[in-house]
Parts: sequence; structure tokens; C-alpha cells
Amino acid sequence: MSDVRAKPARSPRKLSFLFVITYGRSGSTLLQGVLNSIPGYLIRGENRQVLRHLYDFHTRAVKQRSSQRRAQRRQNLEVGSSTPTHPFFGMDNFAVKRSLGSTRRLALNTLLRPGPDTRVTGFKEIRWARNDVVEYVDWMRRVFPGARFVVNTRDLEAVSNSKWWAETTGAKPNLARRERLVLAAADSLGDAAFRVHYDDYANNPSALAPLFTWLGEEFDEARIRAVMDVPHSY
Repeated sequence: MSDVRAKPARSPRKLSFLFVITYGRSGSTLLQGVLNSIPGYLIRGENRQVLRHLYDFHTRAVKQRSSQRRAQRRQNLEVGSSTPTHPFFGMDNFAVKRSLGSTRRLALNTLLRPGPDTRVTGFKEIRWARNDVVEYVDWMRRVFPGARFVVNTRDLEAVSNSKWWAETTGAKPNLARRERLVLAAADSLGDAAFRVHYDDYANNPSALAPLFTWLGEEFDEARIRAVMDVPHSY
């Protein structure tokens, strides 16, 4: 599906994008607070993967576009030449780049809502349990040019005993599967992803210094400690 990887239109604003990939009870809200302490950063909280609906819209439309164009080539017809007599009239000309650009504008205007001083925006999300997570983050990178991802993990034994997981049947295998998907996404992103582990930084803010180096931001340990002194999440 080469059309899915079409180069997106440029963002009208000079913004960078950063997203946190993790699972529930991993300390991600604390990490969200740490990132938001960086001047110019606006990292929103979870949104229950609302962009997934637009991903499904885009990928299904591109699949139909590709299917029709393959059929046209087989029949030696001009690509994109469907007429009103075709049951999928017009889908062979689905606007791939416009779809990506429109998704970005919608997310910026309604979900991310960057302020005038925002340099870096994005969100953290804990819901990455679908098997197509690699394809999904690839799509996100086309919607948000240059996007980078912080991948956060935590000791799964501790997670399985935290809040709702402690009352969830099959929590450990469920969490193990979620972590496999999160790490698969990280592997697929290469240099566009940076991994952190809650158990490393929870009581040792200096463990986050490499993350700040990767981000290209100044590491202010006193500021990070002040963030960590404030209760996050629930």
C-alpha cells in the first residue's frame, strides 16, 4: 500500500511533535508532567485514541483507492478514471495528502490546541493494544511530520498490582502483550523513539538526563525534582 506512505503536506506552523507511548499505571502522567515543565512544551493527556477513527478512515479509503487503481491498470484504463457508473465512483481519486493534512489541522485545532509560545506539542496515551500498532505510529508520523515518541515502561509485576490491574483477571498476560506491542512500536521507530523506564527515574531524576539530551533540551534537575514532588494521576 504505497499510497499510505505518501509524503504529507507541511504543517502551517513551526511546531515539533512529541507523543508518549505506554500502558496504564506505568507512571506516564508523571512523565507527562516532567515534559510539560520544559519551556514551550504542551503535552496533552490521554484522549482514548480518538485519532484511531481517522486512521481507520484514512487506511480504508487508501485501500479502496489502491484496489481500484490496480484494477484500472489490469484493464489498461487510465488510472483515476472511474465514472458515475462505477459503484465506488471517485474513490480511485481519494486525496491522500489532503487527508493527512486535514487530520493534522483537526488535531491541532481541537485536540492539541497549541498556544502562541508552544514549540513542541503532542499527547501521552496508554491505549496501544491493537496489533497494527506499528502501522498506526507510521501513519502518525505522516500526519505529524518529524514526530518523535517517548516509550515508557515499568516493572510489570508492580503494574499488575496497581489500581484496576490488581482486580483485572489475566492482568499479567494482558500487560505482557501490551508491553510487547509498545516495544514493537519503539523498534519500528528507530531514532524517532526514546525509551525510559519508570523504575529508573521515579526516585532518581538524573536518570532522565539522556532523554533531555535526545530532546535537545536543557536538563534542570531541580525543576524535575519539583515536578516529582507533586502527586500525579490517581
